[in-house]
Amino acid sequence: MVEEPLVPMLPVVALLGRPNVGKSTLFNRLTRSRDALVADFPGLTRDRQYGYGRMGPTPYVVVDTGGLSGEAEGLDALSADQARRALDEADAVLFLVDAREGLSAQDEVLTQWVRRSGKPVFLVANKSEGLAPEAAAADFVTLGMGTVHALSAAHGQGVAKLMEEVCAILPRSLEEPREESDTAIRVAVVGRPNVGKSTLINRILGEERLVASETPGTTRDAIAVPFARDGQDYVLVDTAGIRRRARVDQVIEKFSIVKTLQAIDAADVVLFMFDGREGITEQDASLLGLVIERGRALVLAVNKWDGLSHGARERIRAELARRLPFADFARTHFISALHGSGVGGVFESLQAAHAAGRADLSTPQLSRLLQEAVTVHQPPLVRGRRIKLRYAHQGGRQPPVIVIHGNQTDSVPDTYKRYLINYFRKSLGLFGTPMRVEFKSGENPFEGRPNPLTTRQLNKRRRMISHFKKND
Repeated sequence: MVEEPLVPMLPVVALLGRPNVGKSTLFNRLTRSRDALVADFPGLTRDRQYGYGRMGPTPYVVVDTGGLSGEAEGLDALSADQARRALDEADAVLFLVDAREGLSAQDEVLTQWVRRSGKPVFLVANKSEGLAPEAAAADFVTLGMGTVHALSAAHGQGVAKLMEEVCAILPRSLEEPREESDTAIRVAVVGRPNVGKSTLINRILGEERLVASETPGTTRDAIAVPFARDGQDYVLVDTAGIRRRARVDQVIEKFSIVKTLQAIDAADVVLFMFDGREGITEQDASLLGLVIERGRALVLAVNKWDGLSHGARERIRAELARRLPFADFARTHFISALHGSGVGGVFESLQAAHAAGRADLSTPQLSRLLQEAVTVHQPPLVRGRRIKLRYAHQGGRQPPVIVIHGNQTDSVPDTYKRYLINYFRKSLGLFGTPMRVEFKSGENPFEGRPNPLTTRQLNKRRRMISHFKKND
């Protein structure tokens, strides 16, 4: 068995520029999150921040960086080192400048450095709200970086247009589709450092294929290993653990984060591992939420179970229910990767989760279940009128998407949406995968036309026509 490269991999877009030009604001806009700290204070971001891009026609990973101030010592120098490494990772660079402050000496120095990288660079004049595009770009034309993209990250003006251009030049080879004949299930083994990911894969393979150590962060890259079990082909991907940014103090470990995000996005199923000795942490919940947000089928494994007392095991079970209710659709296994106990049952769950994510759902079946759900629990009233849900059909796979048509669907509350998801999941037996429900309101056939005649008006018109004919 030969280790294979991890494909497909999402391309990487890095945000660079001097402090306080709005990189973190743009990061939040592109990822549609609030993960990056934002304040009107130079140098607030000291480390790299990673996220999945959600603006633009193709997927990508976004890397936010600390500002490059030119200081040679202290935190500014460390921040600059992180920005340089982000540039090395990037497939495209968004070089931000401040349209309101105009061109600075720092901008000119950074222009030379970014240009020497040889990476595709987009010059972005941020904070241009209220300014004419020509005025916002005027100071920066002299940098010789080509088109100046005037936008406002805070208000979203011009961001979508920029990302269309950026995505157009991102490497397509990284999005290579899988051949239909490839039936292997790609499983990304994900979790914090030192939860036993490499040990588990070695146990599954029956050999010391991967380096396993008590030292956290031994795995520095995402390593893919193909193998077969009971007639099913798999590709196991061992990923580097993701820590809180405050705990990431080794440069080589920082490089691993983008590989882990790429591995999650490329996986059919994510096997998410917890450390039974440490319990469920905030970092576990955050990373698990990211996996579910990406729509990946999911299996949970609590490792190092054999060394826990009865009381400790009960506390872990209670923590799973209390802190991870959003992942209650996933099967949980309590295992020992070192000794192999409980590992065999994981494969049945992996196959079931994979099948659930790719399930083919018929429109008559979904529509029937929708009517059953509505009969059991009616939608709420909106301004005295009942929300009407008429029929449903499948809108996507991995994860399954159910599209529901009706009236006033924009007013369906989140609680009722969760009720429908749970009803469909239990009725269809789709456990191990997230599910999504989308609503569409039916079009009014008379919209934009004159109001139709009432029966009374129509009868009156008929009598008038009959009267005129008789008089003729």
